[in-house]
Amino acid sequence: MWDDAFPSFLIGLREGLEAGLIVSILVATLVRAGARSRLPQVWTGVLAAVAVAMSFGAVLTFTAASMPQTAQEAFGGTLSVIAVAFVTAMVFWMRRSARSLSGELKEKVTGALAMGSGVLILTSFLAVGREGLETALFLWTTAQAAGESAGPLTGAGIGLVLAAGLCWGLYRRVLKINLTRFFTCTGAVLIVIAAGVLGYGLRDLQEGGVLPGRSAYAVDLAGGVDAGSWYSTLVQGVFNLTPTMTWLQVVAYAAYLAVVMTLFVRGVRTTPPKPAEERPAGEPKAARPERRRPVWVVPAVVVAVPAVLAGLVVALSRPKPAGDQTVAVSETECGKGFRAPKPGRQTFQMRNTGGKTSEVYLIDPSTSAVYGEIEGLAPGTTRDLVATVAGGTYAWRCVPTGGRAVTSRTVTVSGGGAAKPVVPVSEQDLAAPLKAYKTYVEQGLDTLVTQTRTLDDDIEHGHLDKARTDWLTAHRTYASLGAAYGTFEDYDQKIDGRADGLPDGERDKDFTGFLRIEYGLWHGQGADDLRAPARQLAADAAGLRTAFPAQDFDPGDLPLRAHEILENTLQFELTGDTDEGSGTNLATADANLAGTRELLTVLKPLLTTRAPRLLPTVDADAARVQKLLDAAHHGTDWTPVDRLAAADKQRLDGATGQLLEDLAPVPDLLEIRKSA
Repeated sequence: MWDDAFPSFLIGLREGLEAGLIVSILVATLVRAGARSRLPQVWTGVLAAVAVAMSFGAVLTFTAASMPQTAQEAFGGTLSVIAVAFVTAMVFWMRRSARSLSGELKEKVTGALAMGSGVLILTSFLAVGREGLETALFLWTTAQAAGESAGPLTGAGIGLVLAAGLCWGLYRRVLKINLTRFFTCTGAVLIVIAAGVLGYGLRDLQEGGVLPGRSAYAVDLAGGVDAGSWYSTLVQGVFNLTPTMTWLQVVAYAAYLAVVMTLFVRGVRTTPPKPAEERPAGEPKAARPERRRPVWVVPAVVVAVPAVLAGLVVALSRPKPAGDQTVAVSETECGKGFRAPKPGRQTFQMRNTGGKTSEVYLIDPSTSAVYGEIEGLAPGTTRDLVATVAGGTYAWRCVPTGGRAVTSRTVTVSGGGAAKPVVPVSEQDLAAPLKAYKTYVEQGLDTLVTQTRTLDDDIEHGHLDKARTDWLTAHRTYASLGAAYGTFEDYDQKIDGRADGLPDGERDKDFTGFLRIEYGLWHGQGADDLRAPARQLAADAAGLRTAFPAQDFDPGDLPLRAHEILENTLQFELTGDTDEGSGTNLATADANLAGTRELLTVLKPLLTTRAPRLLPTVDADAARVQKLLDAAHHGTDWTPVDRLAAADKQRLDGATGQLLEDLAPVPDLLEIRKSA
């Protein structure tokens, strides 16, 4: 949060001080001119400027939220570029105008006093309004880049409060600040921040399909930088520099920084303009007596009008929700009340009018691809289903518990846009991958039985050095079968169970399997202590091989395991949590990675048709992790996790985390759906 707060703090402090100085000068000029009665007009203009800025922020927030994802990316990217232009212009204007600002404003106030209250309100409104709009736009783009609003809003709030305090001190003449130097220093920092915002905005435009090159990466440090580290978070939050950047982002960042910073520095070195001579502000000419009105009327109007206009803009720009459609489902009728919606993000109220719990899907009837779904809609209940609708054909498919699927009539939606449905997967679709993977596991178990017998023989004859080598070979074989954990039942605890939770820990009689033997081999136990555990391990491996073909392997486990294997690796192996003395956790992680790759191989035909860009990304991630693991492998030895250099450990954790993030969509893409 706090790393995202700094850019907003700086913009809040700078823009707040800029606007506060203007207000202070306006107020001081009126006081010295003996026109205190006109101060409410200044505050009315300031209040109107604040109301407009807040309304502008609301319009940006709520209109963007109602757009499809790609449109949100394009909208956010466009406003980020505009924000950079505004901030750049503001930085140069304030550097140039800081010294002459007071004289120019006093001239405007003098003219306004002679022309009536409306002009004075307009003068203060225009003087403050620009800063307010710039602040709202910059805060919105910063929040978009951060992915959350708490940090940017907190930073801006602190900056504005500090700016108000500084302006009060300057007005009361209890504080002196070299404003030219202040705006110069903050301007240089803002130029660096704006370069990052520009890069982020261009990336959004690439994601939204407005600009090309979304996959042309100039920098790809995802495998070498821990994205969750404090320094990475700080750099991303403050400067909007990410471990992965496209060529367009890098070129735009460098070009903006080189050109704008050069012009800014050159401008600082030139002699600033002399301040304009201050003209004494005389008393305003006698004006006709104005008709009295309640003092609260004008302030209320200037606040209400922008708020009402913003509300109208938000209401008119948002697509009419399809929530007005209450779509009924039952065992015999599906989609009653369904009519063609408008393109955009829609909310449908799904009501189960039947007597059975039902699965409900919004589908493309030509392909059965799913746009949205509700699982377990109970009888008599109503739940919202949210989906993005584009041009195409749509229908509802309802699958009651124990009943046959019912499909509604098809409706056609006209219009553009792009919605990405998920092609459903059935148990039949997963039958071939499941068969291939079970064959892989059975072959692995055959190898495991042979290797555990060899390990048992080593210990039986007292060849403990050889046993240590053969132990690692057998353990890596078992670790590579990770996707089958859910079907190994009690055998997994016997073969690879941990000592955690056992009354006597590593010396408990129920501590068996690979980790028990590892503890003995690397803690000085002799062959007599290890013969029984070794015989038990060999027997359990043989028992698992015999039992496996008859064990139930849920096809839905395959997609889940693609993520869970490496999730366990990151939690246990890469923390050293399962190390019982051998220091070979990275060897186990290497075997887990091999098992994941094997699993992705059998799932490749299904993933390629549903997410063609996913596998190349995952393959590149896996290659980065593999390279880092290979660097820790030296002949027959592996670097223990606790002896990895801090930078190497961070790179390995970061690369594994990135691979996990890219694997996350697999379970949803290959979830077995009854709509298939």
